[in-house]
Parts: sequence; structure tokens; C-alpha cells
Amino acid sequence: MMSKVPSNSPQRQGKTFAAVSEQSSPNKPFRPGWLEIIVGLIVSGAIGIGGALLAEQLGLDPAAYGLILAALSVVAPFAGFVVAVLLRIRSLYAFGVRRVSWRWLLIGVGAGVVAFVVKGFAVMAYTALTGDSSTPQEVYGDGGSGGVLSLVLTTLFIGLLVPLVEELLFRGVITNALLRYGPFVGIVGSTLIFALAHGINPVFAVALVFGLISAELFRRSGSVWPGVIAHVINNLPTVFVMVLIRTA
Repeated sequence: MMSKVPSNSPQRQGKTFAAVSEQSSPNKPFRPGWLEIIVGLIVSGAIGIGGALLAEQLGLDPAAYGLILAALSVVAPFAGFVVAVLLRIRSLYAFGVRRVSWRWLLIGVGAGVVAFVVKGFAVMAYTALTGDSSTPQEVYGDGGSGGVLSLVLTTLFIGLLVPLVEELLFRGVITNALLRYGPFVGIVGSTLIFALAHGINPVFAVALVFGLISAELFRRSGSVWPGVIAHVINNLPTVFVMVLIRTA
């Protein structure tokens, strides 16, 4: 017996919207594809890497340099997402910017707490396997160590805005596009891209854990917002922890 999907569920809403969209514009894709993935990642990478290299040449003090890198961590993925949206579809709804119930937001809170706990074990496992105990996010601690305003701005960037823009790009574009090939490719494939974008270092292990959780949240809810909530919980303590380590 086939189960009936509620008319107000994200999955049903997405199918209905897709059907209407395809009828009204048959040559326009409803969901992102490889074009959006490739262009979004190229734009994000070019701005992030190019901006970091430029900032490195300016001879800034560590606090200013860390603050600039924190800002670039917001600007780069956001630019990638914006370009991906403007390429063909031009509908935020198609990229998972959709309303969800309070239940899904609460699930996002719980998922964020789980990710925050599990990522510690993931880092320990990665360090034990590779011997790499580097702290690539230490630069954000530098950015937050320049005074109260510097601490507030770096925390705003890393703890609140980065979760939003990374979810838009990596889940709204990449997970969304890869889910056309099924749940395994959508979740695992987008998670590997997300982890590699953070580099081969201990953060790679964190990104693997969180990427799997957030991609599954997106697949089940049809929205980026539960993942944004989980991502905020995962990222918010980062700057404070790095500042404490730096001053210890």
C-alpha cells in the first residue's frame, strides 16, 4: 500500500511547485544542476583564495588579518550562491529557501548539539590516524583578539553568517543538485565537497560529520533552515574557543 504524502509537506510542496514551474517554463530547470555547482564553487573559491592571498600581501597585524579572513568566509560562499541562483533558475524556493515548521527547527537544534559533541571525537580520530594536530581556525582567534568590537564582528561572521551562506551554497545548491542521483550520491557527494572545501586538516573531519547531518536535514525537510540552525550551534563557540586557546 502506498503511503499518502500530506499536501503541506515539504516534499509534496516541492513536487507541486516543480510541476507548475515546468508547465509554465518547460526549458527552465526547477532545481540546480552541475552548472550551478561548478560556477558556484569557482566563484566562491576565487573570491576566498584570491582575497586571502591579497590580504596576506598587505602586512596586516594578526587581528586585522583574522577579521578579514572571517569576512571573506562570508562573502565568498554568498557570492557563489548568488551567481548560482542568477544563472538560470532565479528562484530562492528552488534552492531550498523555504518555510518549515517549528518541529523541523527544533530538530535542527538537536542535530546541532549532536554534531557539536560528535565533532570532538571526529577530530581526535583524525589526529590519531594522521598525526595532524594543526589548528587552521586559529586565525579566527586572532581576529577575535583585537578588542571587543573585533570579537563581536568575528563571532558574527563565523558564528552566524558563515552558517547561513555555507548552507545556501553547499546544501541549497550542491546537495540539492546531487539529490537528483539519489540520497546516497546527494548526501555523501555533497558532504565530501563540503569537507574538501575546508582543506585536508582536522577541520576536514568536522566538516564530514556536520556535512552528513546537514545534508540529511535538507533531504528530509526540503529546506536549508534546519541546517542553518544546526550550523549556528556548531559554529557559534568557535571564536571564543580560539581566543581562549590563544590567550591560555
